[in-house]
Amino acid sequence: MIIWRPEGSLMNQGKVMRVKSVSLIAILVVLGFGLVQPRAQQDGGASSAAVPTFTKDVAPILYKNCTQCHRPGEIAPMSLLTYEAARPWARSIRDKVTEGSMPPWHADAPLGTFENERRLTDQERRTLVAWANGGAPEGSPGDLPAVPTYTDGWIIGRPDVVFEMTEDFSVPAEGEVQYEYFYIPTNFTEPKYVQAIEVRPGNRELVHHVLVYHKAEADSKRPPVLRPNTALQSLPPPTAGARPQRRDRVPGRLLATFAPGTSPQVFRSGTALRLEPGGVLELQMHYTASGRAGTDRTRVGMIFSKDPSPTEVRATAFFNTQFTLAPNSTDIRVDADVSIVQDITLWGLFPHTHLRGKRWEYRIEYPDGTKPVVLSVPNYDFNWQTYYMFREPLQVPAGSKIVSSAWYDNSSGNPSNPDPKIVVRWGDQTWEEMQ
Repeated sequence: MIIWRPEGSLMNQGKVMRVKSVSLIAILVVLGFGLVQPRAQQDGGASSAAVPTFTKDVAPILYKNCTQCHRPGEIAPMSLLTYEAARPWARSIRDKVTEGSMPPWHADAPLGTFENERRLTDQERRTLVAWANGGAPEGSPGDLPAVPTYTDGWIIGRPDVVFEMTEDFSVPAEGEVQYEYFYIPTNFTEPKYVQAIEVRPGNRELVHHVLVYHKAEADSKRPPVLRPNTALQSLPPPTAGARPQRRDRVPGRLLATFAPGTSPQVFRSGTALRLEPGGVLELQMHYTASGRAGTDRTRVGMIFSKDPSPTEVRATAFFNTQFTLAPNSTDIRVDADVSIVQDITLWGLFPHTHLRGKRWEYRIEYPDGTKPVVLSVPNYDFNWQTYYMFREPLQVPAGSKIVSSAWYDNSSGNPSNPDPKIVVRWGDQTWEEMQ
């Protein structure tokens, strides 16, 4: 997926319908901090006088980097908002930050390349390690900074408008659940500029991905700025015995996603998504049975831009469906590319493969023949699907190409591989693959 803006382009709840089709991505994110009790002076910890304390040294780091997820009701399995909640996990926090698995970040680029980096500084990492090794002391209550406040249920803050499925959808305890499509009229009577958008599943145990599209007649009248490789874009026919995909006409314009490890879409000040009046939201829902029947009623919240004429940002995708991953094979490369037909500003990139995906690379091929790598993800993790948003967006002239390369491991050496003995092709299920 690419997030972009066309240069010079115009800035310019009703009943929910449901249509069935076939499944896409699935896996609940479970953050891995093991339950342990820290011991004082472990692993050569410093004297008690020099040991960092939670209230003065550790809490500011956690509040800045961790508690958006590590708080009640969010994706992480434990809260780190208080000393009492964090202390039992001290040694595991130390281990995770030392090995680099927390905070989760997988791009290989100099610090500061991306505006949404989840990375600790070397000093922050040393502080957490020293605190755990020194017995994880609490410190003086007077040193504790203000505990961050979060809008109940929303990471982006209180939305200006919330769209909700008007009825619960029931998910069985077992079996394969096909895609479901829900349609919600926006009832906008004038264009709206969305600066932040968040998808909130009603039941995280059952919802594994949501794609939010916008359909409006005015969208189809705007000239394209990208030209995908049409041979690669054509979807293969369904496999024998598969039910055909059904939906309301064709996909609309992509607005937002919810997927394993994906943060809400928040655009920087002065930029926004433009929604035309009279549009309809299409929610593509992927439910997965968890062993216990339940219901879901997903919501979509939006915050409107305060800028009267923001720069428009659009999202789109390009992909390659024509690949085969041989059984017991490793390091298989699959490419896809898209041509730029008018000057754009490239704000970010979002790679997506399934469980056999191992690494990614994106290059821009400029008209002058240069081909710099603009995103390298050497250790792709399906459980942490990330928008990589450039701190300094890239100016890409017409005539350029964006080329993506993904590598796959379909061998028994891949611990996430569902079955290394089978041929794997494009498909919606996580035991199939995508590029």
